[in-house]
Amino acid sequence: MTQVNPQATLDSYEVWFLTGSQGLYGEETLRQVEEQSRAVHAELAPHVPVKLVWKPVLTDADGIRRALIEASADDRVIGVTTWMHTFSPAKMWIGGLQALTKPLLHLHTQANVALPWGDIDFDFMNLNQAAHGDREFGYALARLGVRHATAVGHVSDERVQQRVANWTRAAAGAAAVRELKLTRFGDNMRYVAVTEGDKTEAEIELGVQVNTWAVNELAEAVSAATEQDVDALVAVYDESYDLVPELQDGGARRSALRDGAAIELGLRALLEQNGSAAFTTNFEDLGTLKQLPGLAVQRLMADGYGFGAEGDWKTAVLVRAMNVAGAGLPGGASLMEDYTYDLTPGAEKILGAHMLEVSPTLTTTKPTLEIHPLGIGGKDDPVRLVFTADAGEAVVVALSDTRDGFRLTANVVDVVPPTEALPKLPVGRAVWEPRPSFPVAAEAWLTAGAAHHTVMTTAVGLQVVEDLATMVGTEFLVIDEHTTARGFRDELRLQQAWHRLDRGF
Repeated sequence: MTQVNPQATLDSYEVWFLTGSQGLYGEETLRQVEEQSRAVHAELAPHVPVKLVWKPVLTDADGIRRALIEASADDRVIGVTTWMHTFSPAKMWIGGLQALTKPLLHLHTQANVALPWGDIDFDFMNLNQAAHGDREFGYALARLGVRHATAVGHVSDERVQQRVANWTRAAAGAAAVRELKLTRFGDNMRYVAVTEGDKTEAEIELGVQVNTWAVNELAEAVSAATEQDVDALVAVYDESYDLVPELQDGGARRSALRDGAAIELGLRALLEQNGSAAFTTNFEDLGTLKQLPGLAVQRLMADGYGFGAEGDWKTAVLVRAMNVAGAGLPGGASLMEDYTYDLTPGAEKILGAHMLEVSPTLTTTKPTLEIHPLGIGGKDDPVRLVFTADAGEAVVVALSDTRDGFRLTANVVDVVPPTEALPKLPVGRAVWEPRPSFPVAAEAWLTAGAAHHTVMTTAVGLQVVEDLATMVGTEFLVIDEHTTARGFRDELRLQQAWHRLDRGF
């Protein structure tokens, strides 16, 4: 069985840097093409968060086809960038592009920044033909209907570097989903619509494997945790968080913290045994667990696992994708839920939270570790981390399934401090103002049929989410400062129609 690293890391991923030309130019020109290709690669590579691998210049159809087949077959490769340094006749690329199964970024650049106006001769023109070489390649991409992204400009431009970096992060998220095994403990919450879904279609379209394990299998793994391992993990809690007095060493409820530690140990053990990097739980089906997993889920998400509450496997998939895409960046990704509103006219805000399970990666402050009654689930009071998400820009994203596949809906938001303190709300939480405004954003979200469970990401921005949607082939709807209610309705209709056409009847 392939072992999946649950940690959110990009260390094992590669993107291939492919340069197109043709044999017509002769050895001297092709030698210069290779030199300039290497130089462009060397300038770009330090700004890409995965390993950018230079490959020899491609000059004929057979070499192109073999390169793209090899990229598709190599598990380390999450995508390819292509640049037509000179004129590379696009019919040479057809067979390779038809064989390619990995994401593609068309890098429209050239070796020089400014033109050496006074020195330009036809030798220079012959060598530096990306301006129309890439247009020839773009035609082939359009003619074949290849889903791809485009980055335009010189690789010394910070905007181009950031565009390529964002695309590679999205490619890493897409790769993480394709290789993802997701463990559901129990089913989804009874009678809930949006957390249902077509798991077979998810494996066809997204690549994720979604399977169910009995909650009592988890309970057995929890009971197998040794006292020594529990001691060691509780010591980590003591060091990492501010514990309320009753959970501290010698406190009246220290045993509940130990129960929470055993749940974390059991969860990790069973997920590792299953090769799973994402999971779900359901408060309606807890078996013999002593408490609803709260602290354990929060810490697993912080380590890179995907999670969805109440059996919501689609949100768990998206948390995993956003965790991997944002690896190494400030901020994080977490299960979130629009819980309640402040509807003060002109100052509307959304208070987001969940029962327990919000990732502490949304804050740079030291969370408190507390214990409180839950009032749902019928179990012992659960331990949980309490904090408020840091202020700043974020994206709230939902993955929902339609009759024709899957839809990603994204809202750019501004996380703000709570208007007042929240002393009686002992959970991880975030307060935000959606763009362009609360009325427009809420109407658009409802019109899209987007889920009430979401992912809040403060590490990656909208471009990464859009690239991810392109790579996996879902519908994609954006709610941001440019959105109008009428325009959003029109875009939704277009997306639905195009997605149905693209998938075939």
